[in-house]
Amino acid sequence: MIQGIGVTDFFIISTLMFFIGVYGFITRKNLITILIAIELILNAVAINFVIINKYLYPEGLHGQIFSIFIIAVAAAEVAIAIAIVIDFYRTHKSVSVEEGEMMKY
Repeated sequence: MIQGIGVTDFFIISTLMFFIGVYGFITRKNLITILIAIELILNAVAINFVIINKYLYPEGLHGQIFSIFIIAVAAAEVAIAIAIVIDFYRTHKSVSVEEGEMMKY
């Protein structure tokens, strides 16, 4: 128990964040909102790493180290994805996923 908030509460928040991210990833048509949904999914995973580590190994920092790694990978992913979205917008004047179907061929 962390200051009156139980592990279950953190898992509930993490699960909600994860499924909101999955829902946003599946249903959205805008590339930027899809990117935000992916970030929600990664943040939910980072919360799980920290809480499981705190519950199983209170003295260890493995969960925090994995979370920092997830944040670093997410930052790199965002930087590359934003560059791709900006280039896509310059060529197609839209950030809609349907416009991206032309890029397959």
